[in-house]
Formats: sequence, structure tokens, C-alpha cells
Amino acid sequence: MEERVHVAGVGVISAIGTSVGETLQSFRNQASGIDHITLFDSVYRDKLPVGEVKVTNKSLCEKLSLRPHVTRTALLGTHAAREAVKNAGIDLKKWRTGLISATTVGGMDKTENFFIDFKKDPKKGRLREVVNHECGKTTELIADDLGVKGFISTINTACSSSVNAIALGVRLIRHNQLDVVVAGGTDALSKFTLNGFNSLMILDTQPCRPFDAGRNGLNLGEGAGFVVLISERLKSALKTNCVAHVSGYGNTNDAYHQTASSPEGRGSYGAMQKALAMSALNPTDIDYINLHGTGTLNNDLSEGTAISRLYGNHYPKLSSTKAFTGHTLGASGGVEAVFSIIAIENQCVFPNLRFEKPIPEINITPQKNFEEGIKIKHVMSNSFGFGGNCSSIIFSKNE
Repeated sequence: MEERVHVAGVGVISAIGTSVGETLQSFRNQASGIDHITLFDSVYRDKLPVGEVKVTNKSLCEKLSLRPHVTRTALLGTHAAREAVKNAGIDLKKWRTGLISATTVGGMDKTENFFIDFKKDPKKGRLREVVNHECGKTTELIADDLGVKGFISTINTACSSSVNAIALGVRLIRHNQLDVVVAGGTDALSKFTLNGFNSLMILDTQPCRPFDAGRNGLNLGEGAGFVVLISERLKSALKTNCVAHVSGYGNTNDAYHQTASSPEGRGSYGAMQKALAMSALNPTDIDYINLHGTGTLNNDLSEGTAISRLYGNHYPKLSSTKAFTGHTLGASGGVEAVFSIIAIENQCVFPNLRFEKPIPEINITPQKNFEEGIKIKHVMSNSFGFGGNCSSIIFSKNE
């Protein structure tokens, strides 16, 4: 049996809260963060709702004591990573520590504004606004802030990126390469991503309705979520009280289409199967599934078909939390990993907001209300990305 890798701490920032505590309260109140764009200019400002973190870059810089030219993606990531490390209560510098961060946007929020000014007057273009553009630079900025020097890596597999970052962290610990890994992801909203997704015609002009028969697309969101992973050896040495561990994960690629999932859900079915096999669990052992659930016609039918294939008509409690946060792209797996730990720690499940009628082909009814005080031992979280990269991860309660 492979060594357990435990979750010692979690941190999150999204449209429904700037901390784990605020996030849980938003779930309890069933308060969605989907609203109009306020923090950047766009022709779609009042037309396409988003899951925006209602904190300006200036406020984030001041709170984190960082320089103004740091990208929003790095600011959000640093905020969540700091909370996760504080929550864990571990001195990262005393151990073999790594940081694995996922992102798809990188420093685009700064870059797209730089070129507007640069085209008007090249002499006024400030290169410091674009030096942090690349995805890897986001990770480096977070690592520098945390003082992590042992191992640094960036994952970009579209919307499955963060789950793959956590999975890599688990592997490095199990192979005795590291003692501690801070893993997750961060992405910020930008005009580039909003325009790009709008060109694909998959954005809803209303707050999204995942897994509903009348769904009409997704809402983009932003945020960051990180977990602090530690080895069984370190947990024993420090006598750390960890709520849960990573019991399994799976990664597949259905190789069907650049942006669409296969109609039969080949990749998502395989990812869930692999995660269950690694965990040595049966489908019926899962108490709650955090769905990828974007709200698009293709994704929800494909994911639902895979779940129906795995469970038949006897599926566990399940819901998409993207109706609260919007789709945070590369950060979604990290954000929803934190949600999974919240579910285990508080023995609760989250509602699938705005659901009214099941998709006829699959007839799945997700969780409609916040429910607390129920048995949640094993949580599966799904993250499926463009290019067919599908990942599922299972978190299990420590007894």
C-alpha cells in the first residue's frame, strides 16, 4: 500500500470569499458571486456576467505588501497560498518543500493593457508590465513570496491543470523526493479570455445553470486555491492533525476535439475509474461528487453520461460549485479541491444553484440545497479541460 499523502492546510480566494471561512458562509447562505464586470473595461461589461473577486489589484498589493506591477494572477495565487500555509502551521523552510502551481492566463491581465498603451506611444510602454507575462513567472512570484526553493513547477493542461498539479505533488512525496508540497492553481479574469470564450459561443448572458436542461453556457470566473500536502512521515513527526488525505487520482485524454468532450464521456469516465482504482474504492463509497459542471451543452451532457455509465441511477450527492464562482479555468481544480476539504471537514454538501429541470438524456438531479451534518467520508472532484485532458481526484477523511 502506498504511503498516505495528507492535506495539512488549504487556502482559497474566489467570487464568494477571500478566505475559507468566508467561502463556507457563502455556501451556507447560498450566495452566488456571479455578477457584472467591475474591475476592467470591456464591451461586454453589462452583457456577460462573471465570477469576479471583488478586490482591486491595489488593495491586494497593499494587503500582501507586494509591488503594483505584480499581475493579478500572481496576487490571487499568493493570497490563497499564504492562507494555506498559515492554515497548515508548518515552517516550509525546515523541510524539502516544493510549489506546483497551475495557470492558463498567466500575466495576461497586465500584458493586454500594456499593448494598448504601447501602440499609442511606444516610448511610454513600460516593460515592467509584461516581464511577468509567462505562466511560469506566476509560479516563481508565489514561490519567492513563500520562500520555496526546493522544487518549483508550473502545470498548464487547461481546466484540469490544478488537479494535475496536486497529483504531481502527491507523486513527489510518495517517491520521497519532497516532504511538503504547496499545490493548486490561480487564474485572473482578462479581456483576452473573455473575448476568446465568447468567440466559442459558450458564454451565458445570464448566471449559469449547470446540469439544467435549459443551460446555455458558462460564466467565467477568477480565483485561486491551494492545498498543503505533507508526507505520512512528517505528519507523524509533527503530530499534525490533518482532516483528509489524497486517496486517488486519475488523468486521461479522450482525444476527441480541441475544445469539446466526447459525447459518451470517454475521458471523464476513464479519469473517475482510475481515481477509484488508485483509492481502492467502489463507486458507491463516494459520498459527494464536485462536478466539473460548467453549464455548457457539451460538458454537462458528456460528464453526466460518464456518471450515469459509472453509477446507473444510484449516484451519490453531487453538484457544480461553478454556479457560485464561475469557471476559474486553470484554478478550478485547486479552488474545488479546497471545497472538497471544506465538505469533509464540515460534513456538508453544496447546492447546485439555479437548477430546475434535469437534462432529459441523463436524468440527473444535483443537490439543490446546502446540507450539513451528513456523512461525508470520500469526495471526488472532477476537472476536465480543453484538448480532452480529464482529471479526477478523491479526498478521503482521516479516521
